[in-house]
Amino acid sequence: MNFMIKLEKIDREQALRYMSYKGGNMTDTAAAYIEECEKLLLDVIRPVFVYRVFRIKQFYPLVLENGLVFDGNDISAHLEGCEYAAVFAVTIGAESDQLIRRLQVGDMAKSMITDALASAAAEQAADLAEEEIKKSLPGKHFTWRYSPGYGDLSLDVQPKVLKMLNAGKQAGIILHSDNMMSPMKSVTAFIGVSESEIAQKRKSCAECRLNEDCQLRRKGLHCGFQKTT
Repeated sequence: MNFMIKLEKIDREQALRYMSYKGGNMTDTAAAYIEECEKLLLDVIRPVFVYRVFRIKQFYPLVLENGLVFDGNDISAHLEGCEYAAVFAVTIGAESDQLIRRLQVGDMAKSMITDALASAAAEQAADLAEEEIKKSLPGKHFTWRYSPGYGDLSLDVQPKVLKMLNAGKQAGIILHSDNMMSPMKSVTAFIGVSESEIAQKRKSCAECRLNEDCQLRRKGLHCGFQKTT
């Protein structure tokens, strides 16, 4: 079963970070473009997510009750102390990809702005999906979400994740040969679920797959990932 999400507006601050905006005065033209592109995007996106909760059988490597094995120490360390893993996939839909491609033909600036807004929208959709999953498991305790590409959890696990969620049929998310998802603005993640309180680990750049080649850090900016939840 899939679940729909409604986005009323897009996080401008997050989108501006994706645009590498460093602050200061913004031109009237740029502000108008952002306003226009946000309206265009909100008109077409169809955020949806799918999730399942699995009992954890083993750590190092992580083994779920369905028999799937996830190598790498970092995902086990992240989920250690939890009895279950909630695994989910969320997307804002193929319509956002189509809009970005259409804008590329006529106005590259608007295309780039819309791409940044769509990335921010996907993160918001993931936040909302996480909230809904937590609401469905009252009385439980949770880690923050951990996605393929963080730490040593390779993007090579994406086929396993999407298959066990039946994400192609349930959410329209498919995988290309390079393990990149389509629609582009899609997210998969693991959330640890525990019957008892667990220590919250700090989010940091070390977990990000772009840690060694981060365009934002090169420009003195930050995506906001390094925070405590």
